[in-house]
Amino acid sequence: MEFPSKILEDAVLQFAKLPGIGKKTALRMVLHLLKQEKTQVDQLSHSLEKLKTDLHYCTECHNISDANLCNICADARRHHEVICVVEDLRDVMAIENTSQYRGVYHVLGGLISPVDGIGPSDIKIEALCDRVQQSQAREIIFALAATMEGDTTAFYISKRLQGIPMKFTSIARGIAIGGELEYADEITLGRSILGRIPYNV
Repeated sequence: MEFPSKILEDAVLQFAKLPGIGKKTALRMVLHLLKQEKTQVDQLSHSLEKLKTDLHYCTECHNISDANLCNICADARRHHEVICVVEDLRDVMAIENTSQYRGVYHVLGGLISPVDGIGPSDIKIEALCDRVQQSQAREIIFALAATMEGDTTAFYISKRLQGIPMKFTSIARGIAIGGELEYADEITLGRSILGRIPYNV
């Protein structure tokens, strides 16, 4: 792709580094910014800079926060004895959007994956263990991906916390609401059969 300006080319290359953004999309974004008022571009630049300078990670759960303690951990109305273990911020947001969960979270920042060179020490497992031992936690909910990495991580944590009197649960896995059986994969369908629940009329 030929560019009439080195400045334009550099801007496009920076945008193209974002996940899911190719050079053509990056060029459209840059050209869009060129048409905007300088104040709007300054606001974007300021917001991006604040992401790196002013954003914090919650000292309790490692969620992204504006302060040292996130809004969820600071909320006395939440059930602090129930900890939902998730991979990252997107999982917290997804669960919070359901308005069904009133406990707190622990964000691991990844999953154990030997293939990718990610071991237990590379994610926030020790912080979780310390937190559980120092708190009144009664239940750990594993809300991790239904993958080999997710299952390995949950297994490791449950073994690591073995001996502590608490309940370990996992979010249900099965057929999506509105889904048809013929389109479900065999593993999901099998887990749905094994994890069946009482039918209430």
